[in-house]
Amino acid sequence: MDPDALRAEIPALDDATYLNTGASGPSPRRVVAAAEDALERQAFDAPAEDGAYATAFDVYNEAREAVADHVGADPTDVALTESTGDGIARVAAAIDWEPGDVVVTTDLEHAAGTLPWRRLERLHDVEVRVVETDGGRVDRDRFAEAVRGARLASFSSVSWTAGTRLPVAELTSIAQDAGARVLVDAVQSVGQHPVDVSEWGADAVAASGHKWLLGDWGGGFCYLSRDFAERLHPANLGYFGVEYPPTADYDLKAGAARFEVGTTSLAPCAALREAITVIEDVGYEAIEARIERLTDRLKDGLDDGRLHSPRRYESGLVSVRVDDPAATVESLRERGVRVKRIRDTDLIRASVHAFNTAADVDRLLAGL
Repeated sequence: MDPDALRAEIPALDDATYLNTGASGPSPRRVVAAAEDALERQAFDAPAEDGAYATAFDVYNEAREAVADHVGADPTDVALTESTGDGIARVAAAIDWEPGDVVVTTDLEHAAGTLPWRRLERLHDVEVRVVETDGGRVDRDRFAEAVRGARLASFSSVSWTAGTRLPVAELTSIAQDAGARVLVDAVQSVGQHPVDVSEWGADAVAASGHKWLLGDWGGGFCYLSRDFAERLHPANLGYFGVEYPPTADYDLKAGAARFEVGTTSLAPCAALREAITVIEDVGYEAIEARIERLTDRLKDGLDDGRLHSPRRYESGLVSVRVDDPAATVESLRERGVRVKRIRDTDLIRASVHAFNTAADVDRLLAGL
């Protein structure tokens, strides 16, 4: 499948110039069809055949295997979640925190990557160190100083505001050398460029399928290294996460499985599996080439004073300074162009995916 064929599979693009995938991606027909088929099979066919639970477990397993293969992990190291924030929160709640423990993060993080730590700060006297960045860049020396004595470092692989790619493997190595575990928010990575968790070396990686993967809401996942997972005791525990039979003297399942609680909708899981197949059908070589070409076109139409993101290609996220972000987003919406306002800043953000075209970019520039 080439990018143009992908575009033809997405009905939402018939009525809008959609440049907001970094918030939520529009799904192809076959992704929605996979979700509907899974629901219908469980509701209509499974009761008279293998049963609802057997059918559900097949879908869960297929989704878990698809995620694992896509990010270079073993299926036993992948837990299905509802979102990136859900995955981060599950990890945060599973650590046995003590007063004075330190969490290190950056000023580039989305609320999903900050609120769990602020909660710990408020309720458990955990210290949260925020590394200040410059132009979406993390200073290695500043980061190394911050992670000294820290228990965990948590940061994004791609900045959701500037669109910069963080040196995940390098920052992970710095943190782990200092004795800290590492949790990565990868939601702005999966679907727009390859992710290999073994190359990153992080202890945990949380993401979701509803952005660049073009899946459905509710289809998230969290990779956990086996060593890290075995040290965690999930705050929300259900029979999915324990060895059978579940008793008062329960045994947690090995690996990431302990983070899954119980029955959940099949639709997001089936959509996640199919969305990954779609992205792999297009291929990251074609995806990145298309995003780079289109983001270059967009940036060429902006002077340095307006462009907040790096001029050289790093991701499909391009932020632009405007005088009135709310009014600009509304004006573009009236023209049929969908972008995002970054609240409490003078920025609007365009997300350019492989399904976008040069005409999409030109409509945005004309509207600006």
